[in-house]
Formats: sequence, C-alpha cells, structure tokens
Amino acid sequence: MNPFVRIDPESGRITVTVPVPDTGQGVRTAVAMMVAEELKVSVESLTIEQAEGDPDTYGEQISANSNTMQRLHEPIRTAAATVRQLLVEAAAQRWRVPAADCRASDGFVRHGDDRLSYGELAEEAAKLTPSDVVLTPRGEWHVLGNPQIKRVDQDAIVTGKLAYAIDQPADLVAVVARPPWIGATPTGFDDTDVRNAEVVQLDNGFALLARDTHTALKARKALRTTWQGGSPHADSDEWLAALEAALPEGKTPPGDYVEKIYVMPMLAHVPMEPPTATASDTEVTVWAPTQAPDQVRKLLEADFAKVRVIPTRAGGAFGRKFEVDFVLEAVQLARHTGRTVKVLWTRDDDMRHDSYRPLSVHRVRATVNDEGLPTWRDHAVSTWPLSSVLEVTSNPQIMQMMANKYPYDVEGEVHFAISPPPIRTGFWRSVYAGQSVYAEEMFLSELDMADNQLERRLKLLTDRRVRKTLEAAAEAHHGEPQAVACHRDYGSAVAVIAETTRDRRTKITAAVDVGPALHPSGVRQQVEGAIMDAVSVVKGVRITVKQGKVVQKSFGDYPWARIGDTPEINVVVMASDAPVGGLGELAYPAAAAALGFLSL
Repeated sequence: MNPFVRIDPESGRITVTVPVPDTGQGVRTAVAMMVAEELKVSVESLTIEQAEGDPDTYGEQISANSNTMQRLHEPIRTAAATVRQLLVEAAAQRWRVPAADCRASDGFVRHGDDRLSYGELAEEAAKLTPSDVVLTPRGEWHVLGNPQIKRVDQDAIVTGKLAYAIDQPADLVAVVARPPWIGATPTGFDDTDVRNAEVVQLDNGFALLARDTHTALKARKALRTTWQGGSPHADSDEWLAALEAALPEGKTPPGDYVEKIYVMPMLAHVPMEPPTATASDTEVTVWAPTQAPDQVRKLLEADFAKVRVIPTRAGGAFGRKFEVDFVLEAVQLARHTGRTVKVLWTRDDDMRHDSYRPLSVHRVRATVNDEGLPTWRDHAVSTWPLSSVLEVTSNPQIMQMMANKYPYDVEGEVHFAISPPPIRTGFWRSVYAGQSVYAEEMFLSELDMADNQLERRLKLLTDRRVRKTLEAAAEAHHGEPQAVACHRDYGSAVAVIAETTRDRRTKITAAVDVGPALHPSGVRQQVEGAIMDAVSVVKGVRITVKQGKVVQKSFGDYPWARIGDTPEINVVVMASDAPVGGLGELAYPAAAAALGFLSL
C-alpha cells in the first residue's frame, strides 16, 4: 500500500515497517500504535518489521537527537490513514454506496450489515488514488495516548527470546587486539603461541578470527604485538588543568557577584550490549545495531556496488552506536576472508576504546539581589568538540545553541572555549546540555541552600510551559522539595523534584510535557531511564586516563547504578496541546542537577 503499511490479500495480515532503528526507546511500539490507531485495529494484530537502510524509500533513518517521534508521527499516521481511506473507497465502489456511509474497524470495512475484510479489499484499494486524507482527531484516539498499551516486544525481551546483534550467526567470530595506549598504531605481531585463529592487521589493531568466541579470545591473549606513536603518557588530570586554563574570560557581572566552578567528567556509554556487527562479503550485507543505517549504507556504497544494511535490535545505544567503527571492522574482515564475520567487542574493549562524553569545566557567575536570586549571570565553558562532527562542534556559536537552554528570567550569556580533543569523543545522552544545564541548575540551587528551592524557581520562571511542569511536579510530589531542577529542549519541557526522606530513601518526581504523549508508558520508561543515568553519574562514575590508557575497564571500577540504587520514581505525563516533542534525552540534565544538589 505504501512503504510503511502492507496488507496480505489472502490472510489479511497487516505488516508495519518501522523506518528507524529501535535501540530500546520503544519506537517499534509507537509506530505500531500510530498505524493501529489510523487503521482501527489492535496493536496485537499487527506484524512489525524493521526497515533496512534505504534513505531513498524511507528518508532520514537516524535514531538520535530525541526527534524520532517528531519526524515520524505525521508521515506514519498519514500513510496509515491513507490506507484506511483507500480501503473504504474500494468497499464503497463494490457496494456502489457513498464512501461517507462506510466505516473501517477491526480489520473490516462495514456498511449496514455488510462487511468486507481489509484483505479482500487490499488489491483493489492499492490501485486507487487517495483524495484528501483526514487523520483521526485526538479526541477520538483509542490506541494513541492509551497508557495500557504495552511494548510490542515486551514478552520477547523479558523471556530472552528477542534476538540482538550479538545473536547474529556467522562463519567466523573476530575480536581485536586494540591499542595499549591512546592513539597508538600497530606495527607488527608475533603469533607463535596463537592456536586455531587467523591474525589480520587492521589500521587500529590486530583482528583474531576463529570459529567461536572462546577460541578468538584465547588467541588474542596469546598474541604478542608492537605499537608506535600515540600518547603513551596522556593523563586526564593534565587535560583538566589545560581546560581550566582555557576558560574564556566572559563578562564580569555588575557589582558584587557569586562565582562557582563545576567540572563534568568524561563518561562512557556502556550499553548493556557492547558494540558488535556482522558482515557478509556476498553483496556486502551488514547486520548491526546502528543508530544510522542510512548513513552506514551511504558510507559503504562509496566502495561497494551492492549494499544491504539490516538494523538489528540494539541492547542500548545512548549515542555510542551512532559511530560506525565496529561496523567497518566487520566489513573489512568479511572482505578479507570472503566469509560472514561477526566482530565482538568485550566490555573491556567498550570501556577503554569508547567515544567518550567530553570533559568540561564551567564557571558560573551571578549578581544576586536581597532575596538571593540572580539578576545577571555569565556562564563560561571550556570543553572539547565531538570527534565525529568536529566541523559542527568546533564552532562556539553552534555550541551555544546546543547548550544554552536557560528557562529563567535572568539576563546573561554563555561563552565557549573549544580545545582539540586528546581522546575520541562522541554523542552521549543529552550531549552538551547535560553538562551546561547541570551547572546552571546546581548554581541556582547553591545560591540558597535553604529548603525553598521550589519557591525560588517559581519566582524566576517566565517560560509558562516549564512553569506548568514544575507546578505539576510539585502537586504530585508528596514530600519536601529539597532539590528542584528544570529543563526545556527538543520541543518539550521537564521539571524534577527530589528529596531524601527521613528513612534515607531517595524520592523523585518528574513532570514532563512532550505535547501529546503518543505512547504514555514509553514516555515514563524514557524518563525513568534518564533518571537512572543521573543516579549513576551522581554516584561518581567517570572515565580517567593515566599513563596513556583509560583506567576503567568494567562495571567493577565504573559502578553504574544497580537495582538497589533505584530511587522511588513518580513520573507525571502532562496533558498538552503543544506539538509532538522529543523525549529520549530530555530528563537527564534536570534529574542529574536535582540529584547532584541532593547529594551535597
């Protein structure tokens, strides 16, 4: 019927093609809900398929920047509503009655006591040309906005049946002996002690190819390698000192002022499923948990005539799987061997060779009035750009647009000093806003350590949408609002209130306005996930470098939050007439700031 919806004429089965990857954010469910709403069927009746990388058919397929629903909701709903209209028109022509007298529901088009299934009408409908398509009004939604709709893959996830990239079969498994220090390049190897594995030298290391993972890992341990160049003496303390020295001068506030310095550490992505990809040399087929299948395809088409990129379900991403390094390793090894090769990164590989959230230093200054409220502010930032988009993030003006989300009625500016990154850097959930908003909100909270954080924010907020989220959070939070933080971004708004109860539990309430919440339980899950990321960072996880190498190598020394660290979380999904907004990265900055202040 169209690229997103097809109907089997014999069985009547409706198949929905999801154009962007699902990295755990629930886009498969949200797209299924859109189609189900417009076709007047249940989500459970649909068959869900993942689109291959094909920008000519599906347009932009990147799953990033918290804008998936903003991009998809109109074209997907329009596609499904078009199918519904064509089915109705096909039935009306058969019965020779006005289309306005027919209605679609539960897989049938009905007119009085007559009915025809979607399958019976599919071939005729596909030949028709639609007239003006009308989407189902929000007041008539039964599927969209329904908090009872569960994830389409929920049962498969919790029972371990869902296949991820790491489950993809292959002829050979490869692991890579990676640089022993930052930036080192391989020069040679001695495979005398290597058994049952082939060694292939790559630009960034030595691949060990074997018939199974155990053999490949054992061979990597036995391989002796030599390296040159790079930064064998790199030290993150020295990097931090250089960033502190590079802080821009900014502007001096009028009169007496308060000044504070905040340091945001480097962070690794640590998705539950480390990077992994499988490639076949036959017409170059790639199976990978990429966040950008269209970009991977375009990249490979420069060298290969025929390319297929098949996005697998990803066990988390958070920006890491926007990178293509692990995909290119699989392609190179498949080309070398002429066989299907799966490249696996261990947790150690993932932790020590990631594209990290940049280190940053923030100096916030403000003039305050007699109430202790800021009346003028200046925020100076010293940080690194992102390696994958240097031409964009090396521009201070663009950085200001990405990071300056201040919602309060206080005059001021943000200034950036950008230094070359000494280590690979990349997108990390909420990118620069996660650091800048944290500094701004922490500073505002620390201007007055008394328990009046809520009143202080309300006095300063002129952004009505943010103010409403804060009021909603305050109404829902049954306790003391000891820590408060707000954020606006991606066309959405969030407010977070946190407290430590008398029995020393952490309690958090978040109110979020994303416009119409298409998949309310998915909204709650995204906010909860962002809060758990904040819990981890506030606990003190960080990446450090000593003697040229990343110190942290596993969850043992990078203590991401465990189940026992989970606070009591209440998420308020607000009713809103605003346009559909973004969500995936929205709640992290405010949650981190509220929890950070609570931990002081």
